Amino acid sequence: MGRSLDPKCKQCRREGEKLFLKGEKCSTTKCSIIKRNYPPGAQGASRHGRMSNYGVQLREKQKARRIYGLRETQFYNYYIKALKMKGETGENLHLLLERRLDNVIFRLGMGESRNQARQIVSHGHFTVNGRSVNIPSYQVKVGEEIKVKKGRLEKSYFKDLVKRIEKHDTPSWLELNKKDIVGKVTGAPTQEELVQNFKPQLIIEFYSR
Repeated sequence: MGRSLDPKCKQCRREGEKLFLKGEKCSTTKCSIIKRNYPPGAQGASRHGRMSNYGVQLREKQKARRIYGLRETQFYNYYIKALKMKGETGENLHLLLERRLDNVIFRLGMGESRNQARQIVSHGHFTVNGRSVNIPSYQVKVGEEIKVKKGRLEKSYFKDLVKRIEKHDTPSWLELNKKDIVGKVTGAPTQEELVQNFKPQLIIEFYSR
């Protein structure tokens, strides 16, 4: 199971922007981008110069990998799968990443970050359509329901979940029953919702070289 183990704040500094990898901390003054908005390393603060087209494409690919917490091989496999699907490859890639179970949990507000969502999925706290699923990369289909397992709401992590999701804005392609804490995929993300921190087309160009 591939995942990035690099320090989260260094990943944001490398990309020069907030990737929101550490939940609420990213919205506070403790965020490393606010404190040290330059690449990590001894020469980070003094690095200048214009980036080549290859460099721009590489940074976009790395940024997407870091947002979803994937290793290179796993991310490349998503590209190959998107390439074989009907439609625009960049959009397909983005949809595959968004439909990961750990990402859906994050989008529903059940995890403060994708990394945390990945961890609680791996620990077997959720069911999908009544079946226990502990695979973060599981592709959630339209109509499938995600629910916290019976009895798990008593655990320390989930005690504040109800208060947290009350403040959360759920994307239009997801449905959340905040009373029973049941999430459901109702469709696909809109083009507006897919416009995030990275440009899929640059990633396709990188892999197409």
